Amino acid sequence: SISIQSSDQKITGEATYLFRTSRPIATVFLDAKNMTFHEVRLNNRKVKYLYDGSKLVLDKRFKPGKEYRLELSYACTPKQTVYFLGWDDTIPNNEQIWTQGQGKYSSHWVPSIDDMNEKVVFDMEITFDKNYQVIANGELNETIVKGHLKTWRFNMQHPMSSYLLAFSIGKYHKNEIKSGSGTPMHLYYYPKDSLKVEPTYRYTKEIFDFLEDEIGVSYPWKNYKQIPVRDFLYAGMENTGATIFSDAFMVDSTAFTDKNYVNVNAHELAHQWFGNLVTEVDASSHWLHEGFASYYALLAEKQLFGEDYYYWKLFDLAQQLATHGRKGKGESLTNPKASSTTFYDKGALALLMLREQLGEDAFKEGMRSFLETYRYKNATVVDFISIMEKASKKDLSIFVTAWLEANDFREKEVKGYLRNSSSAVDAYLKLQRELSTSPVANEVVIQRYWESTNSSDLKKRIILAYDKILPDELLIAAFNSGDLQIRQALSLLQGSSLKELAKKYESLLNDKSYVTIENALYTLWIYFPEERVKYLTRTKGIIGFSNKNIRQLWLLLAILTKDFENAKTKAIYRKELLSYTAPHNPMEVRQMAFGLLKEVFWYSDQNLKDLVNAAVHPSWQFRQYANGVLDDLLKNSKEKERLKIIVGDLKGKELEYLTNKLGTE
Repeated sequence: SISIQSSDQKITGEATYLFRTSRPIATVFLDAKNMTFHEVRLNNRKVKYLYDGSKLVLDKRFKPGKEYRLELSYACTPKQTVYFLGWDDTIPNNEQIWTQGQGKYSSHWVPSIDDMNEKVVFDMEITFDKNYQVIANGELNETIVKGHLKTWRFNMQHPMSSYLLAFSIGKYHKNEIKSGSGTPMHLYYYPKDSLKVEPTYRYTKEIFDFLEDEIGVSYPWKNYKQIPVRDFLYAGMENTGATIFSDAFMVDSTAFTDKNYVNVNAHELAHQWFGNLVTEVDASSHWLHEGFASYYALLAEKQLFGEDYYYWKLFDLAQQLATHGRKGKGESLTNPKASSTTFYDKGALALLMLREQLGEDAFKEGMRSFLETYRYKNATVVDFISIMEKASKKDLSIFVTAWLEANDFREKEVKGYLRNSSSAVDAYLKLQRELSTSPVANEVVIQRYWESTNSSDLKKRIILAYDKILPDELLIAAFNSGDLQIRQALSLLQGSSLKELAKKYESLLNDKSYVTIENALYTLWIYFPEERVKYLTRTKGIIGFSNKNIRQLWLLLAILTKDFENAKTKAIYRKELLSYTAPHNPMEVRQMAFGLLKEVFWYSDQNLKDLVNAAVHPSWQFRQYANGVLDDLLKNSKEKERLKIIVGDLKGKELEYLTNKLGTE
């Protein structure tokens, strides 16, 4: 039971644990980071305890089989794991509180056990302002309103690791649907995003039904919720029955073409089996989480988007891993410190090749047996391989050595599989070889391959790889195809061919793709300066993705274009563009604004303060980006002096950060 105060970002709580020990022990402990304990009771009696700011320890003789009731009254102000957004600005309805347990530890907000091998059945009560929506793991049993406060009571039926404990608070509406097997699904969204609900959550039921059928084990939790939040640390996080994901994936129908939630949706849902139902013992078995979730997400996309899409996606993963290996960055899948590329991409391909080796029936039977054997428990890679060997009656030692333990990526094996599975991938690899060996003119060879395929992806790759030698008739056919993928590849064309294809190229501004429109607007503005006013007029009012990619580019080009709007209007545009670095904006908006302003204008003093704010942001990717920009600025003596001046206007983490940054220069 917790109560959250947004004003000082404080949590007060009462935690009760019911437990038995399987053998006599003298010590019980809970992880509890930077907490104040008001009272600790064991079986209704106050007890002495040791607390070092990290662990709470009870020294007492615990008898096997006896039930103990441990009650804790505590308070904390979490430095991580719980994130408060929007409470310090004046923007209405953008206030949020959300958690991220994996890698951050739930023990920062609730006394718990950080070891993922210790699984607990959690019930949770959360008290907060009644005007907000509180969402957490489990089934909502009841709500109680007292004055301006409301308590939400959630119940869980099965055990889980504490890193999967989660809640999210904000202004939300929701759509309720059911899977084919009857599982309730709650799809949350901001009130302003009602038109984005369908494209964002498109195929959610289909994904759920497909995974249940493909995995062969029923969804293991009572219900499933999906909650978008601002500035999330990752694309998504598979908290038990409650995926939290970045609101950058809340998209309209046009954005769906280029940046949709489908893969993340399927990946996080697959984790409900692989990671949540069966959890790794330690990071050396992380393949069981990320490789498996990545593989099943790819299968879901194959089901939805077709085989051509699927095999090209596998091809791209293989290309990336091969490049990774050539740079000496290849890693074993059992290396606990391996990169995301290894765990996700190599992991997915390893599972694919295991399926090929075992055959469909043995693979599915082994997967079902693995999930049932270790249901609500922990497992290792060795455990998984043992079960797959039993199911298939095959020795997998060679597979383990080649795919799991070796640092090398088996590029030849995967490429061979793809060539046998996809005529389009096979054609692309043949085209590459033929262009380097055939005496026939390259243009003739390319034209032949172009005309012999219906694969949009293959044609897109031909344009991207060989744009300098493509005949005009092929380019015209590509423009006339109406295919969004092919036309998006054309939007990246530059050079003399544009002059002859200007009208065709202008038509890209009408495509239902924000990537295509952004590329085309910038290229047309560069190559046809006499038509800039026309292009800006045609694209005025288009926003683009969640990072406002087209709007921000449009503002910059409008400011720089002579004879477009008057000075007063341009000042308004400039003010808008400068405002996008402010902390109340999503980090993807801020990052694009910092990038555009850096290339063209010097930052204002407020932009510099916003940049320092970004350098202490919870998201490591955004924080790293801001750090890099500041490093570049500090190489300029004038900018360094400006940064020294703004130090006096900063407070807290921002003051500490910039003071240290300037001190190391």
